[in-house]
Amino acid sequence: MKNSYDKYIIAFSGGKDSISLVLYLLSIGIHPSRIELWHHDIDGGSDEATFMDWECTHDYCRKFAQAFGIEIYFSWKEGGFKREMLRDNAKTAPTWFECPGGILKKVGGVLGKLATRLRFPQVSADLKVRWCSAYLKIDICATAIRNQERFNGLRVCVLSGERGEESSARAKYNIFEPDRSDLRNGKVPRVIDRWRPLRDWTEKQVWDIIKQYRVRVHPCYYMGWSRCSCKFCIFGNADQFASANVVSPNIASELIAYEDLFGVTMKRNTDLKTLIQCGNPYPNITKDLATIATSKEYTEQIIFNDHEEWLLPAGAFGESCGPN
Repeated sequence: MKNSYDKYIIAFSGGKDSISLVLYLLSIGIHPSRIELWHHDIDGGSDEATFMDWECTHDYCRKFAQAFGIEIYFSWKEGGFKREMLRDNAKTAPTWFECPGGILKKVGGVLGKLATRLRFPQVSADLKVRWCSAYLKIDICATAIRNQERFNGLRVCVLSGERGEESSARAKYNIFEPDRSDLRNGKVPRVIDRWRPLRDWTEKQVWDIIKQYRVRVHPCYYMGWSRCSCKFCIFGNADQFASANVVSPNIASELIAYEDLFGVTMKRNTDLKTLIQCGNPYPNITKDLATIATSKEYTEQIIFNDHEEWLLPAGAFGESCGPN
């Protein structure tokens, strides 16, 4: 059953869990030619300025795919996080996604209701208010599948890396179910299943398989982050925001200014300026690591050389600071 799909699409953030998904598929004998990595750029196309995310993430994901001989496709909302956050009596932006052969496709942005956000996503399990996950990741993936005829008549498996150890809500996710883009009963059938093979994995299992394949993970882990989400993830705690402020103080100042503009804080119980002042930056942040993490080009080798020692990153087994 697990080996019966024409294509395996991995929602690939560049973080430890999505890396483990790739390595797991390879370990059970799925050929790289049947795997696609899909990375959703939070801040818009790669030529747009980075706002919430890590500057190196786009190229890290691209270099990871190259290292394992796997195709990777990027997608994004036009204008990214910032445009959606600043939406004022306007329609949501179009979605862009890459297709085979270097083709770029644009969908949406024409129909729909006028709406206003003018606030950060809310720290909530409700995706209607935690709009960053829905608008910038989940919806984009489904849109890209629905608008590519190449998936018609195929059996496709979409994999995502949620683990039950991260939260009680994720522990209840179905390991296997039809994906939201499934259309198996349509005139032109499209069988799309969702598989979460890591739901019952521990973090130790994640790091074990990464060590087995000697993968160099995203630089944020080496600085002390336990999750590779946005640099300024809305779920971050005081230490994480204090650390992000050390790495990118200009963006931290911009976020604080937006709180003042909106008259609504990101965290509800405190403002970002106070949160940053209460936190302790991670001690493993170095100038070299910060430079790598905030560079558009990722120049490190993805797979450690044989003579190099694979070391567990400083952020391993740290505070989750993720959706719950």
